[in-house]
Amino acid sequence: MNRTRSPRLLLTGEHDCPYLPRRQARNLVVEPGTVQDRGDHTDFSRLGFRRSGNYLYRPHCAGCAACISMRVPVQRFRWRRRHRRCLRHNQDLVAREGPIRFRQEAFELYQRYQQARHAGGPMLAADEFDYLGFMQADWADSRMVEFERDGRLLAVAVLDRLDDGLSAVYSFYEPTLTRRSLGRYTILWQIQYARDLNLPYLYLGYWIAESRKMSYKADFLPVELHLGGSWQLRESL
Repeated sequence: MNRTRSPRLLLTGEHDCPYLPRRQARNLVVEPGTVQDRGDHTDFSRLGFRRSGNYLYRPHCAGCAACISMRVPVQRFRWRRRHRRCLRHNQDLVAREGPIRFRQEAFELYQRYQQARHAGGPMLAADEFDYLGFMQADWADSRMVEFERDGRLLAVAVLDRLDDGLSAVYSFYEPTLTRRSLGRYTILWQIQYARDLNLPYLYLGYWIAESRKMSYKADFLPVELHLGGSWQLRESL
């Protein structure tokens, strides 16, 4: 990193792991105020950090290294028949990209998604300020992509622009439209968007082999995993 001083990393206390049962988790968090712009965000993303609101963090759990940062090298992405079928099923959607904003229809979609997919989770109780605070950061180059059909909002993808790619922050969608595979579609759209922008990577957060919640990420191959301080290509997971 091109810095006059090394950033301070703060270690959180232990809390219940949101992905693996009966385990305790803790994170390394970049000192607030350290990250200034997209260049800083890119530097930390290359080191395996992830954004949540105004914070950049990386899991740092005692005796566990299950969380592995991953990214898709978009030019090498293998388009399978199921991917193209997903695109066909959603070719009637119109994507509208813009800044992070509050929109009541999107917030209600977010709440339906949380209720269906993460019932009992902490994000279900989010109000307007929690919702926006989770998605945006003062220093991030963030965008919100809304996918509509005939004026009805069906999915939202929040992404960050980095110097070397896009970072998929969060996606939510209409949970009743299972045939559309909207979760898969939002990722495929971001892969193609990164290619259109001539950016090499789509950062997909963390891969946890033991977590069923993460199993969908094995659909986007090949990937690069951050292991031992460097990115390593994997053709399968």
